[in-house]
Amino acid sequence: MIRALALALALFAAASALAVQPDEMLDNPALEARAREISAVVRCLVCQNQSIDDSNADLARDLRKLVRERLQAGDGDQQVLDFLVARYGPFVLLEPPRTRSTWLLWYGPFALLGLGVVGVAIAAVARVRRTAVPEPLSPEERSRLNALLSDDAASADATGEVER
Repeated sequence: MIRALALALALFAAASALAVQPDEMLDNPALEARAREISAVVRCLVCQNQSIDDSNADLARDLRKLVRERLQAGDGDQQVLDFLVARYGPFVLLEPPRTRSTWLLWYGPFALLGLGVVGVAIAAVARVRRTAVPEPLSPEERSRLNALLSDDAASADATGEVER
């Protein structure tokens, strides 16, 4: 079982390594490492849930080549990303930028979680209040209750009802 899992993991890792073809790789190891880092954060516009570094789509290959061309031309990492965003829009990034238009995307789950916690707390407090032990009777209330109960007992004896 462990061998099968290890084999599956090795094949999965090999599949993503095969996405970048040898003819795409740069001769300069430092530039190639930068290209791989950038490619890991750029979305494949065909696959949409994979980076261009992991995708075998033709468009992903073209984008990988474009990233390497821009790096060879002397662009910095952020300049390459800015170029891709200007050309394809912010959707090309796997992690969308934190702007006013994406606040709901970034902070909405935390707001929903907070509302859920508040709702559970309110429900718990309401439940405790419903099951709370009432305050003990005052001496006046106790004597009044005893009088009412003794009147009921006397009327029950007069009618012949038997207590259960």
